[in-house]
Amino acid sequence: MSVEREPLYVQIQNHYKKLIGSGNLREDDKIPTEKEVLEQFNVSRITVANALNELAREGWIYRIPGRGTYVKGIPESYVPQAVPAAAQVAPYSETAEGSSRPKIGLVFPFVDDFFAIRLIRGISNVLERSGYSLLMMFSFNSKEREKEIIRDLKDNVAGLIIFPVDAEIYNEEIIALKMSEYPFVLIDRYLPGVETNAVISDNAKAAKLAVDHLWELGHRNIAICSDSPKPTVSVDDRINGYINALREKNAMINPALFLTDFNAKPSEVNPEHPLYRFIKNRMATAYIALNGDLGVHIWSIARSAGLRVPEDLSIVTFDNPGSRMDASVMFTHIDQSEDEMGEQAAELVLEAVRGSRHPAKMRKIVQEPALIVKQTTGEML
Repeated sequence: MSVEREPLYVQIQNHYKKLIGSGNLREDDKIPTEKEVLEQFNVSRITVANALNELAREGWIYRIPGRGTYVKGIPESYVPQAVPAAAQVAPYSETAEGSSRPKIGLVFPFVDDFFAIRLIRGISNVLERSGYSLLMMFSFNSKEREKEIIRDLKDNVAGLIIFPVDAEIYNEEIIALKMSEYPFVLIDRYLPGVETNAVISDNAKAAKLAVDHLWELGHRNIAICSDSPKPTVSVDDRINGYINALREKNAMINPALFLTDFNAKPSEVNPEHPLYRFIKNRMATAYIALNGDLGVHIWSIARSAGLRVPEDLSIVTFDNPGSRMDASVMFTHIDQSEDEMGEQAAELVLEAVRGSRHPAKMRKIVQEPALIVKQTTGEML
């Protein structure tokens, strides 16, 4: 295949692979912005974003939200091309020019945990079986970028699956999709008061499962923790589920046990951080972490403060964080069946695309969560 006939996004990928491979771009060098690349190659923003997404996925570059894109290096798995570039396109990228496979767009904040990986795997499996390809683009949790991606994508794909960014108010581009009866599905989020296709977990019930489990173990000072920078409907539902579960037990609702107004860096254990002091002073005997990374962070703080898990404190996380810190640690966690959630979202958007349901008849699929008891919870001593 000649360079002229290669898809444009492949030409951009190969351009940067050559620069990195030749040493003209070195590790941690900053590469041009998307705007600069699209002006250089005279292509659309979608094409540029897709090329850079693939380079990041393959391990050539990395991104720091708000700062830019940098060279990571030559991936260990990289083998110089011996077959046409188009034959090496990954499952999550645009298909080659002339391909007859329709596309479904996926708008996602970023992929930084096992929850996201399993969710995307479920979506991809259904689309692959159904003869569709997946075009994934990252919003990096920016509402403005999410708007721009939706505007650019909607005319280039058959339908959209959207994992909305953390935001206090609705994204008007999503509302515009609903008003125009465009086929789309929200995943892991819904818009209160606005009927849309959505696939979510029963977050209130999930929080109740966590509270009930800890209560049965004898814990009464149960803290609920979130480091989300902005309120989201899923966080709100979990906190409401926590409150209602305690009310059912006629327990006092202690505002001091709501640890939701802080920022934390999971890789950094800081003895001066309020969360560190709270844990070290044993203000609670059990913690419900609203994401896996935060659960691991609480476990790390406990170890640093000389506390044992679960002898001195118990931890329940939302989603399985895996054994990120210690191969021997298995977290008690809320399982949201991410693979199944992704599969249902893909099936729902395909129903909408194929017109098997009237666009006005929206469906919200609510999945049943499950509590998986492992090593990080134990009886109150």
